[in-house]
Amino acid sequence: MGARASRRSTVSSQPRLQAHPDDEALVAGGVLAAHADSGARTAVVTTTWAPDSHRAAELADATAALGAGKPRMLGYADHRIPHSAPGRPRFCDAPLDEVIEELVRHIRQFRPKIVVTHDAYGQLTGHPDHRHTHRVTTLAFTAAGLEHLYPGAGEPWQPAALYTATHPHSALDDLGPLLTGVDKSVLSMPDEMITATVDVRPWLDRKWAAILAHRSEVAKERPLPALLSRLPDTTRNRIIGTEYFSRFRSEKSAGGLTQLAV
Repeated sequence: MGARASRRSTVSSQPRLQAHPDDEALVAGGVLAAHADSGARTAVVTTTWAPDSHRAAELADATAALGAGKPRMLGYADHRIPHSAPGRPRFCDAPLDEVIEELVRHIRQFRPKIVVTHDAYGQLTGHPDHRHTHRVTTLAFTAAGLEHLYPGAGEPWQPAALYTATHPHSALDDLGPLLTGVDKSVLSMPDEMITATVDVRPWLDRKWAAILAHRSEVAKERPLPALLSRLPDTTRNRIIGTEYFSRFRSEKSAGGLTQLAV
């Protein structure tokens, strides 16, 4: 992934590890569609909601629109909606090693070059499931490449880079008031921490179709898909036409160092 996605992308595979159905479309839908168009394999792993729920069906429609294949769902309960996965613990309450091993298994099976997840804030609204997904993904990113960790989860595979989807302070002119208007938090990053600013306007129709696939969210008052659906097209396109990422980590070694360096 570079500063701008292109139809000649050389990235061969990329998964998006997210907390809820709709996160894939809202913050990385354009990048997923762009890489799928380039011939890359893309996939989405979602930590919450049961695979037989209505949200799972909506997610399947969204990932199909983005070319990201069949959703991979861990099936834990949403932090605020216990009935989202009857009989399962809330994602934030599940044993840490159990969740990491599940994510490691998906990484080793899919063997991606790039992993994308939420930023440390849990993105703009700071949802607890977003923050926890960031934590477990960063741990799984490292663990996936270590042969003595979770040996039953497959052969070790180390992705080249981990990116966190985020928003810079400077990108909130339209989005900030939209969220504060319904009493949501707005947690953005300093602009200098943004590594990739991706123009996804060529894939805007597919990204918007994926957002609209989350029909139950669009029908409500406060979720972001619903808020976006009530905006003029020009305003909405400004908000969703650019995606922002920070390169959180790379496992490539500089080699030959005799002291710590930045």
